[in-house]
Amino acid sequence: MSWLFGINKGPKGEGAGLPLPLPPTQPGAEGGGDRGAGDRPAPKDKWSNFDPTGLERAAKAARELEHSRHAKEALSLAQMQEQTLQLEQQSKLKEYEAAVEQLKSEQIRVQAEERRKTLNEETRQHQARAQYQDKLARQRYDDQLRQQQLLNEENLRKQEESVQKQEAIRRATVEREMELRHKNEMLRVEAEARARAKADRENADIIREQIRLKAAEHRQTILESIRTAGTLFGEGFRTFVTDWDKVTATVAGLTLLAIGVYSAKNATAVAGRYIEARLGKPSLVRETSRITVLEALKHPVQVSRRILSKPQDALEGVVLSPKLEERVRDIAIATRNTKKNGSLYRNILMYGPPGTGKTLFAKKLALHSGMDYAVMTGGDVAPMGREGVTAMHKVFDWASTSRRGLLLFVDEADAFLRKRATEKISEDLRATLNAFLHRTGQHSSKFMLVLASNQPEQFDWAINDRIDEMVNFALPQLEERERLVRLYFDKHILKPATEGKQRLKLAQFDYGKKCSEIAQLTEGMSGREIAQLAVAWQAMAYASEDGVLTEAMVDARVKDAIQQHQQKMEWLRTEHPTDGTPRLS
Repeated sequence: MSWLFGINKGPKGEGAGLPLPLPPTQPGAEGGGDRGAGDRPAPKDKWSNFDPTGLERAAKAARELEHSRHAKEALSLAQMQEQTLQLEQQSKLKEYEAAVEQLKSEQIRVQAEERRKTLNEETRQHQARAQYQDKLARQRYDDQLRQQQLLNEENLRKQEESVQKQEAIRRATVEREMELRHKNEMLRVEAEARARAKADRENADIIREQIRLKAAEHRQTILESIRTAGTLFGEGFRTFVTDWDKVTATVAGLTLLAIGVYSAKNATAVAGRYIEARLGKPSLVRETSRITVLEALKHPVQVSRRILSKPQDALEGVVLSPKLEERVRDIAIATRNTKKNGSLYRNILMYGPPGTGKTLFAKKLALHSGMDYAVMTGGDVAPMGREGVTAMHKVFDWASTSRRGLLLFVDEADAFLRKRATEKISEDLRATLNAFLHRTGQHSSKFMLVLASNQPEQFDWAINDRIDEMVNFALPQLEERERLVRLYFDKHILKPATEGKQRLKLAQFDYGKKCSEIAQLTEGMSGREIAQLAVAWQAMAYASEDGVLTEAMVDARVKDAIQQHQQKMEWLRTEHPTDGTPRLS
């Protein structure tokens, strides 16, 4: 009936049902309240703070309940509340017990965690201790190695010192032996010298007498030899002088001997010059098809083929414009007929840019006509100085001895055939030019003179007067360039690729179309530049890993060649800025 007094009205009221078991108290917790209360002063009267209001309300409520119609319901309600409170207390007890169990399990978990941490720490400490012990062991091992190394070095040093000491002892022993041997040798030599000196002193009279007798005998022998030789020479000269026939024969023999020596000397020089003119090659001639005795002995097979070979077409392998081709063909036919009829050859000047086929046509012209050819360069004349005149005469003398006729081709002729009035040339070069003019003043049936120049306007007027025909070799046009590209593409690319003897393969692309495109792109390029372009293709194929020449490689080399040609033309324009067109140099 606690509700009558207004106590424990809520759900948290305590005082009904079974008392809740208290958790075990910790030691020393007893009497805590008394100790806390003992700190405050005790009241004088224990009922001084009592409030009777609650009792009054309880009494009033009891009286109202007794007179109420719902007293039984209130009692049952109170009982139900008490039961509810008991159930709540029991559930709280269960919760408390569960909390206690959870606390125990938490304690167990904490203890296990602490044990695990302890084990981990022990393991870590054990590992650290093991690592430290390993480190100490390694340090001890390193110290042992260092000690062992120091010990080995010390032993090695001691061994070296021992060897050095032994070597020093051996050297000292050898030096001592040599010193003793030297002393003994000196003592022996000294004893022998003393013995010889003593013997010489004892035999001095005998030795002097022997020397005197030998000198007297030698002097007597020399005097007798002189007297005998004088007597013989005197008797012979007296006999020779008294016999005039012998004197005349001796003088005639000496005279004939002197004449023979002088004649042999001059005859040898003349024969040498004749052999040089007939069989040798002058120093100014760089290249010739004329067969010499020495060449015939060295290469008999090649010489035989050259002798038995038939005349070739003058324009075989030479690509020219139709008009120029017709003209040079007429020259080749006229030259061949001139040789057959034994007439006088005409002198020809071929001028034009470099690389247009002048030298090639000159060689083909000689082979077509059945003549020999010789190539000399104008740049070789000036360095010869005073020997230039003699060398020039040797060239023409040698050319005049050819039985088949000789085509003398002078390349870069403007290098020494310059104008004597305006150009500053040396006296030696002027004399060489005069010798050249002297030997070419008249036409010859022995040789044909062909001059080639890139700057014909620099020729001396006398040279122009000796030229019978001038041929201009211009740069190839589109048609000629296409023929040249096809010619050199076939020579340097197709033939090596089809023969299979060389490491060269050709990729699949339209060769004819590509040659036409290259001919259009190479405007202004000479035949030599196109030939160099074909050689560059071949070299590029050889330089590749698989040896295959592709269309891209061909185009790349063509592009490089065009750029190089443009750079050359730019240099020419820079060298001659006043001239609108590039010169022929």
